[in-house]
Amino acid sequence: MVFEQTSDTRAFEFTGSAKEWFGIWIVNLLLSIVTIGIYSAWAKVRTKKYFYRNTHVEGRNFDYHATGGQILKGRLIVIAAIICFQIILALLPVIGLILLIALIFFYPWLLIRAMIFNANVSSFSNVRFNFNGTYGQGFKVYLFYPILCALTAYTTLPILDRTMKRFSINNHRLGTATFEMNAGIGAFYKAAFLALLWVISVFVIAIFGMGLSFVGFGEDILWSLEKNDPTLLFSIMGVFYAVFFIGFIPAPFIYQAFTRNEVYNTTLLKGGHRLRSNVSAPQLIWIAVSNLVVVVFTGGLMLPWAQIRIARYLADHTAVDLGGSVDDFVGQQEKATSALGDAYTDIEGIDVGLPV
Repeated sequence: MVFEQTSDTRAFEFTGSAKEWFGIWIVNLLLSIVTIGIYSAWAKVRTKKYFYRNTHVEGRNFDYHATGGQILKGRLIVIAAIICFQIILALLPVIGLILLIALIFFYPWLLIRAMIFNANVSSFSNVRFNFNGTYGQGFKVYLFYPILCALTAYTTLPILDRTMKRFSINNHRLGTATFEMNAGIGAFYKAAFLALLWVISVFVIAIFGMGLSFVGFGEDILWSLEKNDPTLLFSIMGVFYAVFFIGFIPAPFIYQAFTRNEVYNTTLLKGGHRLRSNVSAPQLIWIAVSNLVVVVFTGGLMLPWAQIRIARYLADHTAVDLGGSVDDFVGQQEKATSALGDAYTDIEGIDVGLPV
């Protein structure tokens, strides 16, 4: 159900259109190809600007302030580092191995720098976000917990996911206002259980159906096996791919829908503003799967339409319960935020392309 505007609740609104975004997307794609990927840095900025600026809360929009030069600078640093590492690894394998081990410990620091950058170049109604997570926290979240997850045969994956989300959200600020996420671990395990239950149920039904088929057409199947009939092989492969598609494709979206709702509904922005989400797993699966089918059958040309469609759905199912006037909140944060924020962004503005 789409959120409706009330005296206390303000729904998010996405105003982008597929036609408008297609024009930007196709130019981004063609220029990136012509420039052998160099323009992709500016394409990333144009993409984020479009989606941020078309996302509104009570008439106020988000914005993205990075430049293509900043993005390109970060990518060149990464490429140069990779080339240097490959050369060292070829000439001095032992030194290269030591550097590889050092990179594992360096990775949390890189993630935090990327999170700081992305926060500093994002804003809501001209109030910048910022991120103040520390390396010590990042080391624990992005190195210790993943190792623990692997050692426990990924049974602690929901704990890892919750820890990462909590680290990211609770260390973000909007101006000087803090975010606080208090999602319970039980909700993450419930989401994982429902996703796993879906996969198991599909496979059980498939095995049962194949058993019934063998009972009903056993003689024909045995005859096909004896004759090495390729039709049987194609039929089995078709069933396998269908089961895989129906079983595994929806599972991540089931998990995402339940955890997103839990995270948003337990996140509070200082000042009494609480986020809301009521994403439906069946609807999210339908949108994701139908988007995939349309994009594949149109050779990728309908990707902008699919991106706009999912962005509008998520915005329609996101809201904020206000603890006061948005105008007052923005005004307070504009006064509290000094001009040093922009200077800091210019100094620290390096995007290394890591997923954050």
